[in-house]
Amino acid sequence: MKKSVLFFDIDGTLLSEVTGTIPESAIQALHAAQKAGHLLFVNTGRTICSLPAEIRRFPFDGFLCGCGTGLFYRGEELFAHSIPADRGRAIISKLIECSLGGLAEGPEDVYFPSRISRFDRLEGSRRYFRQKGMGIELPIESGDYIYDKLFVYADEQSDLEAFFAFIEEDMEPLDRGDNAYEVIQKGYSKATACQFILDKLGFTLDDAYVFGDSSNDLSMFEYAKHTVAMGKHADVLDPHTEFVTKKVEDDGIACALEHYGLI
Repeated sequence: MKKSVLFFDIDGTLLSEVTGTIPESAIQALHAAQKAGHLLFVNTGRTICSLPAEIRRFPFDGFLCGCGTGLFYRGEELFAHSIPADRGRAIISKLIECSLGGLAEGPEDVYFPSRISRFDRLEGSRRYFRQKGMGIELPIESGDYIYDKLFVYADEQSDLEAFFAFIEEDMEPLDRGDNAYEVIQKGYSKATACQFILDKLGFTLDDAYVFGDSSNDLSMFEYAKHTVAMGKHADVLDPHTEFVTKKVEDDGIACALEHYGLI
């Protein structure tokens, strides 16, 4: 069997947002894919520090994190690119000035406002990370850290236009719906992560399969030929989807791997 490289999003793709776990069928299918000689990579917007324990427990060949800004292969860091410290502080100052809610995601930790915000989704993220012992030591206002990307929340009190204008030269917002935006570094994406690994390991685009469900998977769906959308997925992926599998909790990963004859 020809060896292929498989790239998986986490939330809503490997990890069910209904059960909060990786289905046993997916775990068995991933092991079977590795046994068949395929290489398995997580390709996520999460930075390396915030990978869920369920994901770390599986012996993936590598982790492509922060929308292409932190790339790891078999325990080795191949590439890292954080926002320069001075520029990072200026962006956070502008975020606060524009009355936005924000979460900064770095390679070592995540950073929240020192005070409780008016943004329910931001506070939900704070609770999630605190349960995992993260986002506690340094507030986002401190500036004493480096980070790779942001999650930004807006409402009618926010000046989103001014913030986007300020970051336009080097950052790109991805609309995640309901006035939430994933803000990533320009020139880096899940697609550039795929390309880096294929070039590094000597594979072609024909050898790559990508699996995702959300709008931040769009770049790798636009890039790849073999694209698998989960049964529940963002409509923006549809024009670039080769195969729609079942929902993750309905054995979607196993179904897709069987469909392509990868297991």
